[in-house]
Amino acid sequence: MFNLILFGPPGSGKGTQSEKLVEKYGLVHLSTGNLLREEIANKTPLGMEAKNFMDKGQLVPDEVVIGMIDNCLDHHKDAKGFLFDGFPRTAAQAEALDKLLLLKNTSIAAVLALEVTEEELVKRLLNRGKTSGRSDDTDESVIRKRFAVYINETEPVAGHYKKEKKFQTIKGEGSVDDIFDSLSAVIDKKMK
Repeated sequence: MFNLILFGPPGSGKGTQSEKLVEKYGLVHLSTGNLLREEIANKTPLGMEAKNFMDKGQLVPDEVVIGMIDNCLDHHKDAKGFLFDGFPRTAAQAEALDKLLLLKNTSIAAVLALEVTEEELVKRLLNRGKTSGRSDDTDESVIRKRFAVYINETEPVAGHYKKEKKFQTIKGEGSVDDIFDSLSAVIDKKMK
């Protein structure tokens, strides 16, 4: 089983690249945001617990998210692997994910981070904001705050996987295909 974490700030191209990677390598795209919405829509016990926190404006606790990931892994027992998108966001989540995967006799093979300059991200998100309907993509100061939050939150996670020699940055600027080729080259090496 090949498990991959794709990192990158908002606007780095994670969504675009995730789709292409899932298609090429036959991975299950595990987006915690989608998992949360699915569990809530299906009114599962974990979904109802998550909804309870969200309705109060609170973050969903790690245990609940890990429980949903556990269900997803069990649901896709025959998967070639998983692409984790939007998780883990903290070192504690990274440790919890590692423990869960260990119980399933697997682990994270690689953590690939799309590196894009702040100026490029601002430009991309302002452009996306013109068509996406997302208000958080139309205000430059909000975009810059999101970038700062990403840097602060993910540094400890990067550190966690750097210790395990699983973390690698990929240039996230250039054509979609060039970036995809760079990601694929690293993945192909790791899969051997």
